[in-house]
Amino acid sequence: MQSDPSPPDLALLQPGRNCWRIEPAHRVAVLVDGDAYFRAVRHAIANARHSIRILGWDIDSRMRLVPGGADDGLPEPLGDFLHEVVARRPSLKAWVLSWDFSMLYALEREWLPVYKLGWRTHRRLRFRLDAAHPLGASHHQKVVVVDDSVAFVGGFDLAGSRWDRPEHRADEPLRVDATGKPHPPFHDVQAMLDGPAAAAFGELARERWRRATGHVPTGEPRGPVRGHAAWAPWVRPDFENVELGISRTEPGHDGRPAVHEILQLHRDAIAAARRDLYFENQYLTAETVATALEPRLAEPDGPQVAIVSRRTESGWLEEATMGVLRARFHRRLRTADRHGRYGLFCPIVPDVVEPDCVNVHSKVFVVDDRLLSIGSANLNNRSMLLDTECGIAIESRGDPRIAAAIAGVRDRLLGEHLGVAPARVAEAIADRGLVRAIESLRGEGRTLSPLEPTLDPEREARLPPQAIVDPERPIEPDLIVKEFVPPEATRPASRRLVMLGVVAAALGLLAIAWRLTPLSEFLDVGRLTAIVQRLADGPFTPVAVIGGYVLAGLLVVPVTLLIGATGFVFGPLMGGVYAITGSLASALVTYLLGRWLGRDSVRRLAGPRMNRMSRRIARRGVLAVTLLRLMPVAPFSLVNLVAGASHIRLRDFLLGSAIGMAPGILLTVVFVHNLAEAIRDPSPATFAMLATVVAALVALSVACKRLLGGSSRDGGTPRTA
Repeated sequence: MQSDPSPPDLALLQPGRNCWRIEPAHRVAVLVDGDAYFRAVRHAIANARHSIRILGWDIDSRMRLVPGGADDGLPEPLGDFLHEVVARRPSLKAWVLSWDFSMLYALEREWLPVYKLGWRTHRRLRFRLDAAHPLGASHHQKVVVVDDSVAFVGGFDLAGSRWDRPEHRADEPLRVDATGKPHPPFHDVQAMLDGPAAAAFGELARERWRRATGHVPTGEPRGPVRGHAAWAPWVRPDFENVELGISRTEPGHDGRPAVHEILQLHRDAIAAARRDLYFENQYLTAETVATALEPRLAEPDGPQVAIVSRRTESGWLEEATMGVLRARFHRRLRTADRHGRYGLFCPIVPDVVEPDCVNVHSKVFVVDDRLLSIGSANLNNRSMLLDTECGIAIESRGDPRIAAAIAGVRDRLLGEHLGVAPARVAEAIADRGLVRAIESLRGEGRTLSPLEPTLDPEREARLPPQAIVDPERPIEPDLIVKEFVPPEATRPASRRLVMLGVVAAALGLLAIAWRLTPLSEFLDVGRLTAIVQRLADGPFTPVAVIGGYVLAGLLVVPVTLLIGATGFVFGPLMGGVYAITGSLASALVTYLLGRWLGRDSVRRLAGPRMNRMSRRIARRGVLAVTLLRLMPVAPFSLVNLVAGASHIRLRDFLLGSAIGMAPGILLTVVFVHNLAEAIRDPSPATFAMLATVVAALVALSVACKRLLGGSSRDGGTPRTA
């Protein structure tokens, strides 16, 4: 029997503190796993009357929302489906906003999303990439709103390799990606809701669009329609006529203050828990969450805490970073757990060899029978403090009807993982509490397996500081210097001070010239391309091109412009060779310049805040430099200058630079050249060549993914760009 609900006088949800607002919802359904969500969201979009708004961390026009076939007379691939829905209804408009991802994810994403979802779709279907965030942050909300009447919010993106059924069978034939390749079992949760709460998510989506594009979506919202046809008739609501809190994370940006409602909700909920805290989450690295849980586990009569997550991270890079941070998080909680009330588990699926554990991607937590939260936020520092997130929370406030529904959702989730009926879960929790109930219900086959991540001393020693791997605040360009350059024991020689003054004066004059003369117009892609074209016709082309890269590095010209121009002129093969060689040569020269100037000189040149630099990253060599090259946290030349002034060895610097930059450079030169050819000569032959290049790049992508040890799913590699 379920225990008594919490007293009605203790309200957790407080607008302005841990939620943006509280709005009524006529119905709320918890959609568990991709089959339920994607089928329902397809029905909603197909029945839209005037507006479709989509916010995502990722979106893939090739994915099929219903892999077995929707049988609704509309195209199956997402991009074609959206186009046809909008084209059929003249009053309908759609706005699709996806994070403008960094080069770190180039091999994980669909290529050319702007072309596939923007240029070649209906003019009333507007697609944009959203880069309106501080350096180091990402847009991670996953929201779909139809007619301001039905909304979906949770952990699902409209992207590939996310579809699955609750059984998570090893032999599921429909669990394949856009290329037909099978992917491992995948678990996630999305909430479906209507009423004024859905209209509030429409407001949130419109504001995101305005910030990203500078334009307000045309047409006034028409308000929610009760009983709208967008609600799939087969979806039975878990809650009816409830008050729903909407919580967000937003970084401070463009004069707007930071919003940390999701973090505060976690703190308040953990402090208020009496019996049980249940979490499902992809990541476990949030310092503030661990700090909140430790004293509760140390209490003699505190709550039991159960966390369900995936067994391993995606790929070697994530395992070496987020995996280490998770092991530290777990060690803290295990140390604090003096009374045996904490458990970390992963769902096991029989006959699945690699990995045998379901990829848990959901972001859910349940407090007793008092609060249910579903959203996009991971239990990491980024989601709590830096990235753009949102979610819903339903509080029982002493209402037995709502309390029973909250407990029912928790029991359904645990029943799926354990392979038992939800009623058995409810009975075991009432008898033993959450963690001990899980232990008593664990069996053979489909079950929850205890998870004990351990710390490899060598891997832990090489991990860069958490501020870079899982940051709590926007990354400033100065951070690179602050983290790389240690204090100097002696002051630099006088000639270095003189040289420092000369360099500083030159950079100052360059900055003035950039603003007051046509220099900035001169250094655009077109002009750079013309310059490189002239170099291509000369007798000393390799020397001239590489020398141009070196000179550009000394003048702090963005290296991406040169790479694009090189690919345009020399093509994918020689362009790639020239771009990689030139970039490394430029990196080497500016590295040596930084070493010659000395650490104190570089600190003085870049600013007084560099005195807090640490030696630790420098000792981690290749991995540290690779991470810095993968994530655009500072200008290319500045990274080189600071690396030279630090203790990073030249060998590690060059090897890490090559590993980190080569994939992005190759993708850039190949696409620039072949797209330019297709635009200059839009014939079947050129488009066929472009298609051939795309196919070759797909093969390269697969090879790189295997080399990295697996593909990421929604931030599978640390979202550090």
